[in-house]
Amino acid sequence: MTTYNDYLKQIEERKDQGLNPQPIDGAELLSEIIAQIKDVNHEHRKDSLNFFIYNVLPGTTSAATVKAKFLKEIVLGESLVEEITPAFALEQLSHMKGGPSIEVLLDLALSDNVEIAKQAAEVLKTQVFLYDADTDRLENAYKAGNAIAKDLLESYVKAEFFTKLPEIDEKIDVVTFIAGVGDISTDLLSPGGDAHSRSDRELHGQCIFEHNKEQQNELKALQAKHPDKRVMLIAEKGTMGVGSSRMSGVNNVALWTGIKASPYVPFINIAPVIAGTNGISPIFLTTVGVTGGIGLDLKNWVQQKDEEGKTIVDADGEPVLKEVYSVATGTVLTINTKEKKLYKGDTVLKDISDAFTPQKMEFMKAGGSYAVVFGKKLQTIAAKILGVEAPQVYAPSKEISVEGQGLTAVEKIFNKNAVGNTPDKVLHAGSDVRVEVNIVGSQDTTGLMTSQELEMMAAKVISPIVDGAYQSGCHTASVWDSKSKANIPRLMKFMNDFGLITGRDPKGKYFPMTDVIHKVLNDITVGDWDIIIGGDSHTRMSKGVAFGADSGTVALALATGEATMPIPQSVKVTFKGEMKSYMDFRDVVHATQQQMLKQFGGENVFQGRVIEVHIGTLTADQAFTFTDWTAEMKAKASICISEDDTLIESLEIAKGRIQIMIDKGMDNDKQVLKGLVEKAETRITELKTGIKPALRPDANAKYHAEVIIDLDEIAEPMIADPDVNNDDVSKRYTHDTIRPLSFYGGTKKVDLGFVGSCMVHKGDMKILAQMLKNIEAQHGKVEFKAPLVVAPPTYNIVDELKAEGDWDVLVKYSGFEFDDSAPKGLARTKYENMLYLERPGCNLCMGNQEKAEPGDTVMATSTRLFQGRVVKDDGEKKGESLLSSTPVVVLSTVLGRTPTLAEYEAAVDGIVLTKFKPSTKQLVR
Repeated sequence: MTTYNDYLKQIEERKDQGLNPQPIDGAELLSEIIAQIKDVNHEHRKDSLNFFIYNVLPGTTSAATVKAKFLKEIVLGESLVEEITPAFALEQLSHMKGGPSIEVLLDLALSDNVEIAKQAAEVLKTQVFLYDADTDRLENAYKAGNAIAKDLLESYVKAEFFTKLPEIDEKIDVVTFIAGVGDISTDLLSPGGDAHSRSDRELHGQCIFEHNKEQQNELKALQAKHPDKRVMLIAEKGTMGVGSSRMSGVNNVALWTGIKASPYVPFINIAPVIAGTNGISPIFLTTVGVTGGIGLDLKNWVQQKDEEGKTIVDADGEPVLKEVYSVATGTVLTINTKEKKLYKGDTVLKDISDAFTPQKMEFMKAGGSYAVVFGKKLQTIAAKILGVEAPQVYAPSKEISVEGQGLTAVEKIFNKNAVGNTPDKVLHAGSDVRVEVNIVGSQDTTGLMTSQELEMMAAKVISPIVDGAYQSGCHTASVWDSKSKANIPRLMKFMNDFGLITGRDPKGKYFPMTDVIHKVLNDITVGDWDIIIGGDSHTRMSKGVAFGADSGTVALALATGEATMPIPQSVKVTFKGEMKSYMDFRDVVHATQQQMLKQFGGENVFQGRVIEVHIGTLTADQAFTFTDWTAEMKAKASICISEDDTLIESLEIAKGRIQIMIDKGMDNDKQVLKGLVEKAETRITELKTGIKPALRPDANAKYHAEVIIDLDEIAEPMIADPDVNNDDVSKRYTHDTIRPLSFYGGTKKVDLGFVGSCMVHKGDMKILAQMLKNIEAQHGKVEFKAPLVVAPPTYNIVDELKAEGDWDVLVKYSGFEFDDSAPKGLARTKYENMLYLERPGCNLCMGNQEKAEPGDTVMATSTRLFQGRVVKDDGEKKGESLLSSTPVVVLSTVLGRTPTLAEYEAAVDGIVLTKFKPSTKQLVR
């Protein structure tokens, strides 16, 4: 059986799913296809030609290497293919995005064949994905007197690869399509349960709208009715793309509504048009920019104000909204990119300047942000080689500097890490900045796309300026099924070869680790001035400033060691009062959101901004609980301001955990982990000696808003409720409905509890163990009236619990304990009323493998309450995921219902919950 025959068999199988042939990325298959093309009498020659021309993935795939070499043979006349002329071969090379195609084009351009050299040079002038080896060849040829090399470098200095591109259309006609009412989670666009198929773009595209064929057909019908217009996907009365960056979500929208990126690259579309009443979630908007798309903040519903300018609220205290203009499905609108206005006919509906900044328009012109990033880099390198000053081609970075104004914490970090801005110029919020990245994280359900993006941009090794990077296996930890077995080892090998520390060792030297990525990144971040980029919305650290990002931005950070973004505005959060002994710090987290909304009349001032939280006295694990939740507050990022002693304690903890990773054999040849330990030791010395105190904002820094959280007001546990039956659909499944425990009157039935996800730490596991001992002491036994699923976030925590005796307590009361030697091969669909000790990882919070039973009411410590994420609806009842502290979850499963406040206080009596007293020190400079 040949590889090609296997491919034909796969094609037939895909036909049954309504799919086209899968794009080719393997050298063996393409080599066989090329042999069939050369055989003019071969029965499969015609199909082989089509596969070769139209169905091969570009970049650094092994298939791309084979294709580039064959195209080179055709250009040189060494192979004759009637259907592929030398000119057509060069055109295909121009669409292959770097790597082997650049190597071939340079071979041709620097050859002695003058005519071919000139033709190849013209193609090279359109390319931007050149790496050091490529520019080194050009530099050497130029210094040797090669005229073509000189011509190429001069073209690159002028950035003709950008300037000669067509301008974006002045008018873009769109037809609206309401994808949903209220906040739209990226789960609607790319469900977590379909994570396994994300790297197969056509297959994954079938899951948009959570496989709702009726909605998909409605979209197709709209496109058929308006073939000359682009579809604008809208979140009505909500924000589009909350929850995560999810490149696969943008890919799906682009696949259905966007523009084909290249005629020779299958199923890669770009430039979708996406909108929301409250705009686009910040990290999702970054992903839209990766594809050169358009993201609009419609503001077509606005809060009503009284004569004093105060927000008018209804009987439930919710702001009253009024429709300013309609964007009902089928409405035809025009985006004027020159005037930067949204029109309906001749009527201006909205100024949309924010969507058409000079930088965003460059992304649109170039077909995405990658081309701009690499283009700027190539222009700079070429200018350096020629010894000239590069002309101003790209829009100058906006540089905002306010004399006499201090810096917020994020402004300080960005100024320290900035590259390419005006030397010695102090930059404030709103400035556009390229920054060097210290730590990068890739998780397993987006990692396959990140690896594809790295191949597409022809990157082969991690940037040397990155301090450390980690590839996790946490999102597929629950079930080691056939999909995981096929995808995860392949991903781990790619990332390990690329230079990342990987949770799974391709060589099998250390045991596979499924630790939650955010926890690992929190440990390996050992600089309070660091910038962290991670492939998940919960990339929020207790040290430095971290940004959740799409798989492409992660790839870019890995390949270049840089990220580009405006310096965000900040909101300062401070605390007063005293935390009650029976309260958990999770309650402080929820109360922060509740009190902020109350203070600002329902307006979420956190959205799109950095929350600068003056915690001061909490070490890394506990402080992470706060920063982690800021993703649900819709913040762009968060920064914890710590006292020096607290930061030292956190760094000592990090050192110990990194050393454990080293002891397990997880370090690589470059000894990245050892380098992080040394960096932590240096920082501790700086703190102890006072050479460089912990990061502080300036006393005269300017904030968008300041929020003061009164701990005295937090009198009982707080619960984030999805409010699934709210009459206003737009109010459902937001994280803004925060309710006290007493709201439920001790009567709300709970069907399942979950203690796990990145929101819990070792302290939560110890609280669980102590509660179980207390319950047995009080009642003679522990009996669960609802299942309790427990997933520790890391193996380190499990090891520490075993050493301290707490794990034995959990095992004693459990009915199931994970077994790494025989991990589950099937997702659990039914639960008994007992304690399940699951493998470390994301588990129910991710919702791609394990879920609660449909229609369940779940009480969880996790972060996600979106519809269908943790639990689906059934025919009779909506599934709902209420989010609360570990003690509330545990007690709810023992009782089978929400506890009363009295029951709760009795259950936690004598248990040391998180002690939190606000710092009394000045946490400013």
